[in-house]
Amino acid sequence: MDTLRTDLYQLTMAAGYFHRGMMDRRATCEMFVRRLPRRRRYMLAMGVERLLGYLEDLRFTEEEIRYLREVPALADAMTESFVDYLRAFRFTGDAWAVPDGTVMFANEPFLRISAPIIEAQIVETYLLSVINHATMVASKAARIVRAAGDAGVIEFGTRRTHPAEAVDAAYAAYAAGCVGTSNVEAGMRFGIPVMGTAAHMWTMAHATEEEAFEGYVKTFPNAAILLIDTYDTPRGAERAARIAKDKLKGVRLDSGDLLALSIEVREILDAHGCGAAKIVASGDLNEYRIKELRQAGAPIDLYGVGTDLVTSLDAPSLGGVYKLVQIEREGRVEPIAKFSEGKATFPGAHQVYRFRDEAGVLARDVIALVDEAPEGLGEGRAEGLLAPRMKGGARTTPADGLDAIRARARRELDTLPAALHELDEGVPPNERTDEPFKAVASPRLVSLVEEVRAKVGAEAH
Repeated sequence: MDTLRTDLYQLTMAAGYFHRGMMDRRATCEMFVRRLPRRRRYMLAMGVERLLGYLEDLRFTEEEIRYLREVPALADAMTESFVDYLRAFRFTGDAWAVPDGTVMFANEPFLRISAPIIEAQIVETYLLSVINHATMVASKAARIVRAAGDAGVIEFGTRRTHPAEAVDAAYAAYAAGCVGTSNVEAGMRFGIPVMGTAAHMWTMAHATEEEAFEGYVKTFPNAAILLIDTYDTPRGAERAARIAKDKLKGVRLDSGDLLALSIEVREILDAHGCGAAKIVASGDLNEYRIKELRQAGAPIDLYGVGTDLVTSLDAPSLGGVYKLVQIEREGRVEPIAKFSEGKATFPGAHQVYRFRDEAGVLARDVIALVDEAPEGLGEGRAEGLLAPRMKGGARTTPADGLDAIRARARRELDTLPAALHELDEGVPPNERTDEPFKAVASPRLVSLVEEVRAKVGAEAH
């Protein structure tokens, strides 16, 4: 059920709400990212569908309750009445969210939860874990795919991350535009094309490279992609072409000067009548290296990217947060905000309106209060990004399929201004020549911020 995949303090606070008589309070919380990670000009939202499924299925099992009784920090709170509450626990709240595959920017809510306060609290850790990780990987994958242009990108990162995360990473990468994955479970669960060749161990396990290639082609006559750089890459290319002939689907380069070798290998393959054979490149690749290879004219058809993709090596974490924005108590709705330095939040429940120009290109994002209309907030046609997805703990719309998410991500990325696709390699955010796109707050939201600030100041004195 994943219920205990959470931080202890979510459960101590939940128990506190229960025992302090706060169960009638309804909390509205929003998940957003305060600032873009280093070297990022946008984020590609991912993980929402998984989170909605989690909310639908959220339960405490008897085994989990028995364990919680034994946790010292919870011992005083695990009364029979609280245990009975946990046994009957279900998520009964409402959720609004942007769909997976939506381009997002700093301070824009990905998700809004409105629920009894104990329910809104318990879901925080899992919510952040799922969306932060999936969005981190999808955002990195989108950059790599963009850098590859007409060439395809295969997600190769399973061995570089935790086995459970590897499947989610493959999903996020494919949704962001990769053409396939090496992860077999992801292929089975999600229908993602599974791709791969053989490792150097296959070649080294045979007496000669010729024997290794012959054996592979005989075993896979319709899927022969041969790894040719174990000993001598040009000689390996010649052997592959001679042995596989018209059965050769491709060759893989995993080391060395990929630019020079890909050019030489392409010439060898073409000279042997293997013009249809693809060149696959792998080995510590990322968007920066791929961009260099493409600009230099490397005839590479597919890039296998592992470590940098699944770990998002240049920006390996996403600082998504989940904050209370309003609370309802005794029939009164009160907007809530933080004003701590560097961690201030917007009060109230919000919508993000996205404005596009006549060509459909992203022009302006406005963070507004939920009861505001887009008219008067900007020129051009606008759409509200957050849509209702759950009511009373049940989905109000069907789950998005992976193909639909993939298509949405492609549309979203294709309508970004060119400046947002720049890679910013090695350039600190405060030294960029162009500021990344920023959402603006509506005038009403700015006024509400000042009202809440004044109220907090008055109460403090």
